[in-house]
Amino acid sequence: MNKYESIIIIGQDVEEEGINALISRFTDLINTEGKVSEVVQMGKRKLAYDIKKNKEGFYVLFNFEAKPELIAELERNYRITDEVIKFITVRKDEK
Repeated sequence: MNKYESIIIIGQDVEEEGINALISRFTDLINTEGKVSEVVQMGKRKLAYDIKKNKEGFYVLFNFEAKPELIAELERNYRITDEVIKFITVRKDEK
């Protein structure tokens, strides 16, 4: 399994319960075929430019281990979730 880091930005209009529900949903998805090592809620931050009419976004960082096939499914879920306005997943180098 490879190590990955995924950051999502959740829209400014989502309440705290909604944010926690999204975090648990994505954590459960990753844990089906991988293992989440850390979830960091980075808080609400001002965006450099408007994304889907949002001036701020709530940043969440996932550190996890998974097989490469899981990444496609995870990003598909990010795309179909309306509250997620931006995301990126990168593979961490082994050092």
